[in-house]
Amino acid sequence: MPTTEELIARINKILDDISIDIPGLFENFDIPKIFFTLKTQMESLRELEEELERRVGELGPTPIYKEKKSKDPHLSWIYRKRHYRVLTLERLRSAITAHKIALAILNSNYILKKGKSEITPESLKKSDLGKVRAVERDVRLGRVEILPYLAYSGDVLKLLGQRGLEVRESFKMIKGKLREEGVVRKERYRIEVEYWEDGKLKKEKLDLPVDTDIEGELRKRFGKRFRWRILTYIKTMGVLINNHYTVDNLALAYSTYDSKRGAEFLALDLFRYYFLTSEKERETTSLYPGLRTCIDCQYSLFDIPFKKRSDFKVGFGSLLLIRKCEIERMLSKRRSDITRLPNYVLGGVILYGISPFNEEEVSELLGIDVEELKEGIKKFVVSGLHKVIFPESEKFEKFMPKSEKAKKFLELLQR
Repeated sequence: MPTTEELIARINKILDDISIDIPGLFENFDIPKIFFTLKTQMESLRELEEELERRVGELGPTPIYKEKKSKDPHLSWIYRKRHYRVLTLERLRSAITAHKIALAILNSNYILKKGKSEITPESLKKSDLGKVRAVERDVRLGRVEILPYLAYSGDVLKLLGQRGLEVRESFKMIKGKLREEGVVRKERYRIEVEYWEDGKLKKEKLDLPVDTDIEGELRKRFGKRFRWRILTYIKTMGVLINNHYTVDNLALAYSTYDSKRGAEFLALDLFRYYFLTSEKERETTSLYPGLRTCIDCQYSLFDIPFKKRSDFKVGFGSLLLIRKCEIERMLSKRRSDITRLPNYVLGGVILYGISPFNEEEVSELLGIDVEELKEGIKKFVVSGLHKVIFPESEKFEKFMPKSEKAKKFLELLQR
């Protein structure tokens, strides 16, 4: 069994080899070959990660000595060695994350076919590469163009140092946006209530949603004799992506792909991702590891694609995503009414209902077929859910049946 230092040297050698081989992998953009290479590399990297984690474990930061006299040279050597081990583990995890993102993007954009039968990337063998072809999916997630720029060797800063000033500035801007904690959003009140019961004054603490009629709700619970005060607001906030390996890789890839519009492209891709997938799908996919499954506060990143609109307001993109998540939860119990509506079409219908966009704009923004979207809207109208979900359902009127008989039949169906 190799020593830890030998294992670290081996890992760094493998990652260095990957950094040399990766540019050639994307020259011809042979999708099956890219699938197979990245899958094979990630499997070996994961094995190395398990072994290194077992030996290194989770270590804290290296102590900092304020005085040179108190610095023991022997301890210093031990801490340097430990620090080097941790850096290698960090590099390895960053490389694995890059592979995860790349494979998820490929899987979300292409189907692998051997003859007429579809095969999974996991079952792809080297001997099959000449027989397998890649077919584009109808609905695509992520951006394939960023794949050559991910840090497959884990050297994010080294790769960034090789780029120009514009790319480095774009990297900092994108990373700052992704690490932004979002604007605080008040979700509930925490209230203390004093009330009389059986001749005794009692106290109770409650959490109520911000849109609740507090007086009315408390009367139902405690009658007429009570008084209350707000103790605090329950707020929701947090970073958009709680994984710094993902943040670094995305910032590097998008800034290198387009230093001027990288942030805009990333915002659009994330926006589409939220609207084209369900919450359950986002929990299982690894397209953006560490990404929040739902948005409940404002992120300035989502304002970037919409700033040129005449009706733009701060929080425009975030509010659409917040509303989408809310409607998604509302529809979870009514999904049987629209079983034939795919999640990506449903996302388009929701965006159409909550935004000022028309069907052509929704189609262009989300990358779905406009005719398929129109059919989805018609099915949604037939279910009657547009009246339940959207407070202003006038936009859906043009998709209503025209004849009186059809309208009456529809009314009977919706009862």
